[in-house]
Amino acid sequence: MGVKPIYYTRPETTPPKDGDPVTFTLNGETLVAEPGETILQAAQRYGTEIPYLCYHDNLRADGNCRSCVVEVEGERVLAPSCCRAPKEGMNVHSDSERARKSQRMVLELLLADQGPAEYTKHSELTYWAEKLGVAESRFPAEKSAESDSSNPAISVNLDACIQCTRCVRACREEQENDVIGYAFRGNEAEIVFDLGDPMGESTCVSCGECVQVCPTGALMPQSAVGEDESEKDVESVCPYCGVGCLLTYHVKDDKIQWTDGRDGPSNHNRLCVKGRYGYDYSRSPERLTKPLIRREDAPKEADPQIDPANPYTHFREATWEEALDRAGYDLRNIRDKYGSQALAGFGSAKGSNEEAYLFQKLVRTGFGTNNVDHCTRLCHASSVKAMLEMIGTGGITNQVEDVARAEVIVVIGANPPVNHPVASSFMKNAAQNGKKLILIDPRRTDMAPHADYMLQFQPDTDVALLNSMMAAILEEGLVDEEFIRSHTSGFEALQEHLAAYSPDHMEPITGIPAETIREVSRLYATSEGSMIFWGMGVSQHSHGTDNARALIDLALMTGQIGRPGTGLHPLRGQNNVQGASDAGLIPMVYPDYQPVNDTATQEKFEQFWGSKLDDQLGLTAVEIFNEAHEGNIKGMYIMGENPAMSDPNLRHSRESLVHLENLTVQDLFLTETAFYADVVLPASAFQEKLGTYTNTDRRVQMGRPALSLPGDARQDLDLIQEIARRLGLDWNYSGPREVWEEMRQCMPSIAGMSWERLDREDSITYPCPTEDHPGTPILFLDKTFWTQDGKAHFQTADFTRAKELPDDEYPFVLITGRQLEHWHTGSMTRRTQVLNAIEPMATLSMHPEDLRQMGLQPGDKVRTYSRRGSVDLATRADDGLHRGQVFLPFAYHEAAANLLTTDVLDPDAKIPEFKYCAVQIQPSAEQDLHLTPEEPTVQTG
Repeated sequence: MGVKPIYYTRPETTPPKDGDPVTFTLNGETLVAEPGETILQAAQRYGTEIPYLCYHDNLRADGNCRSCVVEVEGERVLAPSCCRAPKEGMNVHSDSERARKSQRMVLELLLADQGPAEYTKHSELTYWAEKLGVAESRFPAEKSAESDSSNPAISVNLDACIQCTRCVRACREEQENDVIGYAFRGNEAEIVFDLGDPMGESTCVSCGECVQVCPTGALMPQSAVGEDESEKDVESVCPYCGVGCLLTYHVKDDKIQWTDGRDGPSNHNRLCVKGRYGYDYSRSPERLTKPLIRREDAPKEADPQIDPANPYTHFREATWEEALDRAGYDLRNIRDKYGSQALAGFGSAKGSNEEAYLFQKLVRTGFGTNNVDHCTRLCHASSVKAMLEMIGTGGITNQVEDVARAEVIVVIGANPPVNHPVASSFMKNAAQNGKKLILIDPRRTDMAPHADYMLQFQPDTDVALLNSMMAAILEEGLVDEEFIRSHTSGFEALQEHLAAYSPDHMEPITGIPAETIREVSRLYATSEGSMIFWGMGVSQHSHGTDNARALIDLALMTGQIGRPGTGLHPLRGQNNVQGASDAGLIPMVYPDYQPVNDTATQEKFEQFWGSKLDDQLGLTAVEIFNEAHEGNIKGMYIMGENPAMSDPNLRHSRESLVHLENLTVQDLFLTETAFYADVVLPASAFQEKLGTYTNTDRRVQMGRPALSLPGDARQDLDLIQEIARRLGLDWNYSGPREVWEEMRQCMPSIAGMSWERLDREDSITYPCPTEDHPGTPILFLDKTFWTQDGKAHFQTADFTRAKELPDDEYPFVLITGRQLEHWHTGSMTRRTQVLNAIEPMATLSMHPEDLRQMGLQPGDKVRTYSRRGSVDLATRADDGLHRGQVFLPFAYHEAAANLLTTDVLDPDAKIPEFKYCAVQIQPSAEQDLHLTPEEPTVQTG
């Protein structure tokens, strides 16, 4: 039998309909329809099945398939129940002879054109046909279409298409991608991609929204073609970005067959290409399944030549006992010989909250130091620093869904369609519904067509631009004086500071016309609700903390905080970077951001953990590498991080790893960092573990295991405990639930979230202090900030330039970042078949005029140099860049972007300046290797 349609609940962001409930009868039963409900929706809510195919609860109703027709007493024609609202006293029949005859005829006509069975096994049409007793069609097929497998993720089989237009509406109106269209007329009408292109050659971003809503198998995952139904369906959460989409894994034979989005509060059934198709890395042939110890004849080298598929050139297999003893006792001996400050640990933003908590507890109680960090240092450390000092929290104030209640949406230094695709779809929906979208970025991104304003400022002039916006607001008297007087301090100093930043004075620096600055500032200040979203284009600078301070000042001076549709939202990068930070996986605070150098706090945690604790601030990630390079850090334990790819000035970072006496790496693969390890511990993938994760919205969500562990791989939580025991700690946690309950005792923000409640509700927003508390989606509704005096504190930000500017020798500005298809350092996504097939090789994006001036064509190979290193890669044209700018993703080990970046740090947050350094570009002598993005030359594991 086909697949029974899923009845989705509508998003919380859907505005309530006006009117009163309506009482009517359906098949003799009295129903009460809510305001705005159709007959079909009311029937679904009461559990009465009416067949439907073109209708989908998340899409605008079109009423074009007519399989849902019902008979309304007193009316001459049958009515489509999906777009017909009931009236008071109406008498409706969906199972009358007339209605059933019409429903069956529609289904029989549609069955006539269905293609091969391997494409229709999961068909809603088959389900309804069998439900209504339509065994086969008496009508001949009118035409056939060739299948299209040009997209690595999605199989197109238009033989099975019934032209319900669900896919068109999903692509255009939900994801706002506008790739799928409905072309031609009459018998020639068909679904097309762009201008009739094969799907794989179109502008499709493979989000799979069309696949999820297709009722027949005309569009389906390549992995599901010909497959039977799954053996089990596991409800979990996406392992990639910070949006935190809820999803369902469909599993058979201990293998994920395909993935669907769930109706989670952050995604409402939507997914992106990574969430929908990036799951098979956990079954990669390069997956580590046995512990490894470095061979004695394989000394560490700064540039090791190791094949991840064949680690035995440098490592040998070991038993678990031998590997754990070598790791744990070596680290213990370093501690006892050199002292606690000779050790450091890097935890993971992709592990669970429970793993992050235990890892930082191990470093603090087992190593005896606060030298513990993770990738937040490379992501939003500057944002957190500024927010903590100015408003008392490092978390977002308003959730992404608040874009539906905002009037103005500002996105600065972020590329949501690439880095947070599902969140970007809600931003685009809001813009389509009349909200004003303002983009502020040196690079024109795919969000630009949806924006009312695109301020493409000169790179590195963020502070100058933001100060000029605040100066314009002052100039026009648009500050919220009552809010400033009652709820803030330090405004006078800001007023004096802004005198030097008028829009006219800043125009030649930022490249943005003064009148545009005034217009945008006026719009932001005077709206009923303005929200600011920012990304690593703001935070990853030597003045990243000042960038964030200026954004917070802007919100405070206009009172655009503490209400629905307002506030500050630094978009978190990895799936649990928020939760890992909350759990204390950073060097200056314990869980819940309680300072390690506060005596009372230290004593509280010493008593709670039963251990003497270090009272000094720990070293941050880059500082740890600097100390290792100098020989002061001698041992490291790294879980699920890949600093040999993600840290700046990689040559220096990799040399630091060579100097360590013991490096223990706990991971899924022989990553670039594991190349330098003494011991490698094969760990658990996301789909194999149980635990909680906290998304960018401060929502704590439950991740559930879908697969078994391969080979001898073990759970991360167990491995942390094994190392802890060898360091002298008596740990015997039974599992993540016990760890979570301990976390609740020392983290007031999550005290009300019992494990049972999380398992039941799936998603709860902190702060949640008691078990009957609903969670807190919006902070500061009472205008009391979480600072010592309850007020928000203005901070001035001076305009300064990056530490390395372009010159005659290095004339280009390098910007680094992520791609839609690949994640972070590529250790997961480049081992995922679909994602690697879509984007298989590194490319350097350049402005087309710069390419022409150098005599290059897109796809030509170049060597890109900085003062620290060089990489070879193909070029790609991108007219969204300024001339003189180039963009390089950092997911490719064969063209590692961070071989080029500088390790200059923001002095406040110690975050590296990833977003700006000077490079030169030379045509490669190897142009016989002429590359194009469609011709992969390098395949990694």
